[in-house]
Amino acid sequence: MNNNSVEEGKKIAIISYIPFVGLIISIILNKEKRNYFARFHMRQSIGLNVLYFINRFIVYGYFGVAAGDIGKVGVLVLFVLGVFGALQGKEKLVPVFGAQFQEWFKNI
Repeated sequence: MNNNSVEEGKKIAIISYIPFVGLIISIILNKEKRNYFARFHMRQSIGLNVLYFINRFIVYGYFGVAAGDIGKVGVLVLFVLGVFGALQGKEKLVPVFGAQFQEWFKNI
């Protein structure tokens, strides 16, 4: 991937890490461009949004507030790591789940 591709996709990649709304906006903005760098970060963001929903509706519901709060902080840290990767122009997989996100959402 060349530097032009990274620079063109960087804004969309960063926007994708704004939970829910930013992800939808980034998908719309990248629909025609199909920038690889932006798509990489969009896949990471989709996975993190899924983790957030799992934490919010399953962990909180079955394991309580303490476990849910720990999960929320963990997901927040992963979002921050993703944003820093996008800002640096790097394709950094989020720890633990990043490779799975790339595979599961490869059609994005």
